[in-house]
Amino acid sequence: MIFTIFKKEIKDTLRDRRTIIAMIIIPVLVFPLILGLATQISKSFKEDQQEETLKIALIAENPANRFVTAFDAIPDSIGPKKLIFKNDTTGIRKLIEADSIQLAIQTPADYDQLLESGTSVPIKIFLKETNLGHKSRIKSYLEIIENQALDERLAKLEIDTETIQPLSEEFINLSTSKEMIGKIAGGFLPYLFIIFGFIGCLYPAIDLFTGEKERKTLETLLTTPVQRWKILIGKMMVVVLSGIAAASFALLGLFLSLNVFELVPNPQIMEVVNSILSLPFILSLYILLIPLTVFFAGVMIPVTIYAKSFKEAQSILTPVNFVIILPAMIGFIPGIELDGITALIPIVNIVLATKELVAGTLSFGLMALVFAVMFAFAVLAVIISYKRFEKESNVIS
Repeated sequence: MIFTIFKKEIKDTLRDRRTIIAMIIIPVLVFPLILGLATQISKSFKEDQQEETLKIALIAENPANRFVTAFDAIPDSIGPKKLIFKNDTTGIRKLIEADSIQLAIQTPADYDQLLESGTSVPIKIFLKETNLGHKSRIKSYLEIIENQALDERLAKLEIDTETIQPLSEEFINLSTSKEMIGKIAGGFLPYLFIIFGFIGCLYPAIDLFTGEKERKTLETLLTTPVQRWKILIGKMMVVVLSGIAAASFALLGLFLSLNVFELVPNPQIMEVVNSILSLPFILSLYILLIPLTVFFAGVMIPVTIYAKSFKEAQSILTPVNFVIILPAMIGFIPGIELDGITALIPIVNIVLATKELVAGTLSFGLMALVFAVMFAFAVLAVIISYKRFEKESNVIS
């Protein structure tokens, strides 16, 4: 009987256009769109930064001092620039705010003498740091001038560079590329799966309970000689399947983005990501996702049973979406790791466990603990759903 109810409800669900959009179309398209847009924006920004000609005011009493000469000699391959010479800082703020110039550099009047004396020469740089890329560009200019001045000083003093550099550091990274991606970007994957799992459950849950109450078909179903808990389980299976399907299609969208559309041009990242998207990883991911999706369904169903209309159910569940998003964002916070305490917090534990799974550092003990915790919450949510569904006043509109 449960399977019969499941077949009936899955047919009705697949006829609903909103469910198909939320469960299949959006999850499949979101990864190609996000990665494509991010890649294009990043590429465009980098090209614009490289091609942008910066208008730079050089403020110096002597327009022929060594700093101005060295700055003017920097090749445009570092970044094109147009120099404007000024004697003082009058009107500099207005010029920068009006974007007549992007940067201004002030050198002291006795720049050459200070440089010859071997002291550190103070340089003032005026800029708006909200203009991204300008600070890094000016640093690259100044680094060239500073290295030239340093080489001249060392040559003048007849000092070998190695004599003033007692340590030669070599950093050996013991983390694999897989671990690096997992720790840095691994929180993005569970975040999207949680969101899509929730959205995938949302519309079927509303339609199968509140929608049937509105259409007056739920009362007819309850008059059949079927135990109420079987009706609930049959409907809940459809809701859970919809959530898992949405997460699965999101995974398919990620696969298409990387392997078909090739939206990530870096071959090293591609190699690592393809090794992550292996069969053991996907199976482990589903072990974590299934109790989470059952938990989502168990949270939604009591609300949809209680609501009198589709609109009311939607208005109640929409704020719940934000409650789900907040713990899901924990994965983006550096320094928070999966341990015996965080494994006990629902949703947070799934995010952190998936990060460890991507990195390949998830221990069997912690994974079992996360699964057990989410399984317990899922069972509790199902029991609450049954209690609400069993109450006559909730199911009769």
